[in-house]
Amino acid sequence: MSSTVGLADLVARAHDLLRQAERTGERAVIGVVGAPGAGKSTLVDALLAALAAAPPEGATADWVAHLPMDGFHLADAQLDRLGRRDRKGAPDTFDARGYAASLRRARTEREHTVFVPGFERELEQPIASALAVRPEARLVLTEGNYLLLGADGDADHLAQGWGEVRALLDATWYVAVPDAVRRERLVARHVRFGKTPAAAAAWVDEVDEPNARLVGAGRDRADLVIDPDRVG
Repeated sequence: MSSTVGLADLVARAHDLLRQAERTGERAVIGVVGAPGAGKSTLVDALLAALAAAPPEGATADWVAHLPMDGFHLADAQLDRLGRRDRKGAPDTFDARGYAASLRRARTEREHTVFVPGFERELEQPIASALAVRPEARLVLTEGNYLLLGADGDADHLAQGWGEVRALLDATWYVAVPDAVRRERLVARHVRFGKTPAAAAAWVDEVDEPNARLVGAGRDRADLVIDPDRVG
């Protein structure tokens, strides 16, 4: 079952997590996780705006920063070298250790700006230093498919570095929507970025859905399960 929560509830939870993290002198980091097409980015965009409008005492609108997992996609040149381009988006097509290292820096390095990569969907490529965690940031939002991989001790995912990620998050919020809705969104997304409808449907079946099942197996390890269509 997913929880029916509003943006105000999520903002309040974020403030609670911030207070806990700042007792240690670190930033709070919240991870939004879910299968491909679940609506993670849409929810995070809404959260970023809501949090910026509700800063804690003494903070500015820049108190919240964004550090998405998608910026750590391996570039196509590396995927070609590794022979993995035909399943781009699988766990081993990301720099998991680089992602964990950036999360660790974002948590602890508060005296200077931490630059992090973004992801350009039209190019389907990561963009170096596209985003920044500035010194005034006190909370970091991150989102992606694989934030809970390795938390169950799976050897393959631990070897890839995913097990380091969960330990760096103060909370994980799992975004869940019906599979039929999620698949429809994915096909439409692939068509929007250049695939034919048939090629988009084939990619969803052959690449996205195996990844979705992998992500779904971690749902019970999340701290909160959210239906994003009920958040408002």
